[in-house]
Amino acid sequence: MKALLTNLKGDKGIWAFVSLLALFSFMPVFSASTNLVYVVGKGSTIGYLMKHLVHIFIGFCLIYFVHKTPYHYFKAISKVALPIVVLLLAYTMVQGTTIGGANASRWIQVPFIGVSFQTSALALIVLMVYVARYLSKIEGKEYTFQSSLFELWLPVFSVIILILPANFSTAALIFSMVCMLVFVGKYPMKYLGIIIGAGLVGLIMFVLVAKAFPDAMPNRVDTWMSRIERFSSDEPNEDDYQIEKAKIAIASGKIYGLGPGKSVQKNFLPQSSSDFIFAIIVEEYGLLGGLAILFMYLMLFFRFLITSHKAPTMFGKLLIVGLGFPIIFQALVNMGVAVELLPTTGQTLPLISSGGSSIWMTCIAIGIILSVTKKEEEIAQEEEEKRQREEILQRLIDKEMEKEEVVAEDYSIETVGDNPMNAVLNKE
Repeated sequence: MKALLTNLKGDKGIWAFVSLLALFSFMPVFSASTNLVYVVGKGSTIGYLMKHLVHIFIGFCLIYFVHKTPYHYFKAISKVALPIVVLLLAYTMVQGTTIGGANASRWIQVPFIGVSFQTSALALIVLMVYVARYLSKIEGKEYTFQSSLFELWLPVFSVIILILPANFSTAALIFSMVCMLVFVGKYPMKYLGIIIGAGLVGLIMFVLVAKAFPDAMPNRVDTWMSRIERFSSDEPNEDDYQIEKAKIAIASGKIYGLGPGKSVQKNFLPQSSSDFIFAIIVEEYGLLGGLAILFMYLMLFFRFLITSHKAPTMFGKLLIVGLGFPIIFQALVNMGVAVELLPTTGQTLPLISSGGSSIWMTCIAIGIILSVTKKEEEIAQEEEEKRQREEILQRLIDKEMEKEEVVAEDYSIETVGDNPMNAVLNKE
């Protein structure tokens, strides 16, 4: 264990808060799994706990191996991975609409393993790395809006268009985070304004076409469009049921909560272990528990800000911003849904909600961030080691110089008499 901890590089604050969130996740996931066991009638609570343990373990293995990779390698990886992601998103879009009887328009089934995988989560990471690579490449150089349209915005809109029909919340999250990243990367505001305007016009046109031809994309657009309509409507609906149960859970928790495992609403609230797990946390651990979770995410955000400021290169700064900020934003969206500040989105609580691909993609993003912070740490360590080597080398040189002076004094050659070799012949 000691050897393992010494091999953990990067920002220790990020390691600490990520570990705390992951450790805390076991209690609410174990508690909320009783809904699936006793209400839905699937599996066992220990089985769901062990499944979550495996997901977390794999996630931390991903963090460890990814953070060992020099972060500049991800420049080349993003160029290769982006076309693959686009193909996966296209396959996800045209695949069958159900997996095990459930709507699976966001997921694909991994062959031979039997694991479902959310491709949009991988697309977010790859796209953010790709945008960071492009912005760092054009730093300090002259470029035109037309050139950025092809190299930057064409891949961005290709990914968003493939995600939008099935998952509006993730598409909106990706677009807003890309706009935030290019703003941080000093992309001209006039160009960014044109892109945002074009994106809004494109969204309106898409909604109008979907309304005019509802059979073109069944079970996909209707889901998120109806959620937005229901959120702005006063009529009772299915989402109101979920939100009401979530608010009852939050109100029941009061200040100190009902206690671990004592949630009542987990038996009535759908997706209590994933989308609405924050409501279960507040019910069992009270307002103090909810604020503690919010505090850990904010502290993680604070560490992202500090490490991005200290990053040695523009690419490193943009990587931390582009991969770290969406994690915090997604957490705030999940909490906002639970208290009815936002319509139901399907966004999980990072590192806490149950689910394999969401945990793994978050861990990959954190691993890349730690790789950036590790680079700064290694530079400082290499400079210290270089300074120590120079000191040791200088001491060895001084010691050898002292020996040579002593030898020169003992064996000095002086001319004695007529024969110049007498000085050497007379030495003992």
